[in-house]
Amino acid sequence: RRTWSRSGTSRILLFLLAAAVCASPIHPDLSPIYDVALDFNDTHHLFWRLDYPSEEVKFEVHSRGRASQPWLAVGFSDRGQLTGADLCVLWTDWHGHVHFQNALVDDNERLVVADHQDCKEFRYKQLEDVIKLTFSREFDTCHPKHYAIQGGTTHVVWSWGSGPLYRLDGVLAKGDQTGLTRVQLLKAVPPETHRDQDNSQLLEVRARKVEVPAEETTYWCTVQKLPDIFQEKHHVLEFGPVIEKGNEDVVHHMEVFHCEYPADVDVPRYQGLCHAADRAPEIDACKRVLAAWAMGATAFIYPPEAGMPIGGADFNPYIMLEVHYNNPQLITGRVDSSGIALHYTSELRHHDAGIMELGLEYTSKMAIPPGMTAFTLSGYCVPECTALGLPEDGIHIFGSQLHTHLTGLRAWTKHLRGEEELPELNRDDHYSTHFQEIRRLPEPVHVLPGDALITTCEHSTVTRTNVTVGGFAISDEMCVNYIHYYPKVELEVCKSSIDSATLISYFNFMNRWELQDTSPELGWRENYQSIHWTPLRSGMLADLYNNSPISMQCNKSSGERFPGYWENIAIPHAIHSLPLHQRKCNQRTTLVRENDVEGHTFLK
Repeated sequence: RRTWSRSGTSRILLFLLAAAVCASPIHPDLSPIYDVALDFNDTHHLFWRLDYPSEEVKFEVHSRGRASQPWLAVGFSDRGQLTGADLCVLWTDWHGHVHFQNALVDDNERLVVADHQDCKEFRYKQLEDVIKLTFSREFDTCHPKHYAIQGGTTHVVWSWGSGPLYRLDGVLAKGDQTGLTRVQLLKAVPPETHRDQDNSQLLEVRARKVEVPAEETTYWCTVQKLPDIFQEKHHVLEFGPVIEKGNEDVVHHMEVFHCEYPADVDVPRYQGLCHAADRAPEIDACKRVLAAWAMGATAFIYPPEAGMPIGGADFNPYIMLEVHYNNPQLITGRVDSSGIALHYTSELRHHDAGIMELGLEYTSKMAIPPGMTAFTLSGYCVPECTALGLPEDGIHIFGSQLHTHLTGLRAWTKHLRGEEELPELNRDDHYSTHFQEIRRLPEPVHVLPGDALITTCEHSTVTRTNVTVGGFAISDEMCVNYIHYYPKVELEVCKSSIDSATLISYFNFMNRWELQDTSPELGWRENYQSIHWTPLRSGMLADLYNNSPISMQCNKSSGERFPGYWENIAIPHAIHSLPLHQRKCNQRTTLVRENDVEGHTFLK
């Protein structure tokens, strides 16, 4: 199977990673090998493989450096900070003995050797200036202060410093170099693709020789027309990144959008800043996501039953590529032609795949008060909407892309059927807006007419001094789940906001009884901004959202709503909630001693 990230480098790993796991039989449920660069220069590179039956990850790190006896730490933290990080550390003492220890980072950002050593099966090899080390780690070690690897985003932190060391305790964790990358470690293992059988072809949707601005953040858009072959309908089977060599450090994420017009409408070709004032207004309709990639993500593979439809007599042939360049070092002289590669076929699969939006409407009717450590917002796809919008046999959801802006901390979607809460659709407890990708679910989720889907996002506004409202700007907020499913249906948007009449009554109450400067003459945003927010008023707003009726967007792909009255809808609740997740900690032994290696033990 083709890998999308440094396939040549990935082949190097096969030798070492196979050696690392050869002591025990390789289970057929072992995943493919994944990899990601830990720094912009690819001086440090991380590979990993999943063993789901054993609930552990096999890691390998490649590190280049000129120091003869450096120390190297790789591990995990809640949000990417060093304080509180859980690290696996390779270091050499003054006698030349090599050690591998599990260490935690204290409040002073110094290393403290952990009481429980959870970095296991250590092996390493050094050739000239390259150190290669392997180790394994359980998903959940069950030890206090040790990181539990979950199914969402993992913030991988690393440090490198000069040695030798007398002892590891007390060493500054940031060392000479330190860094952070975000990945999904616990990926769903996708089915192998057989493109010879699928008779697939490749379409690369690329930017064209963009002179990357010397600015921290740039969104660059390219509108182009599909080749004439797409006058007939095809299915996309897989998509992934095509990054121009040397620009891996600045290409942060990319999306391909379809321009939602009738087939005979021409859209102006464009290449330039996505939000430029002179951009043709027709391009605003290029907003339906076809494919998305974020740094660290692998290829997205459709299940064998379905493919993403593209082309055909009724399909507008214009698409738009959006590339987010992240250039914090303000590098000049970079020219980029990166993009997304689509593998497609004319041999249509049994089902068309579709994309549906769940969560909150893009509206300033929803708000987050300032100074909040945690404030949750929920958007609802109600039973009344799925009853009208889904077929009798329902749909099967196989992919999910959770989305918030800068204040998002966590996001998840619950699944309700009648009074019963079913297993969650998706969850990311370490969500980062800087790492958004479409993720395959471990198993397809069957959603029936009359089911409810509740998408919730937890936000933190501790650094903000005024209210944050919903909207499209990056400083506004969103709470959305873009789900990928089959078979494709007319229902495309199933989102909510607080009922308008209820919100008007709330602002009248704030003016009359709380003496705030809210007014019927002001818009939603201005009214929220007129309130002097206190902890009590923030709690009142949370209660209002949790207990008030809602307004629904139950929309077809044409933008029209399904027939019915979609105001003053009751919030769906589960009477029988799902039991809390039980950790398997009582089945584990609690102490694994340090794995010390004297001298250089070379892998065979």
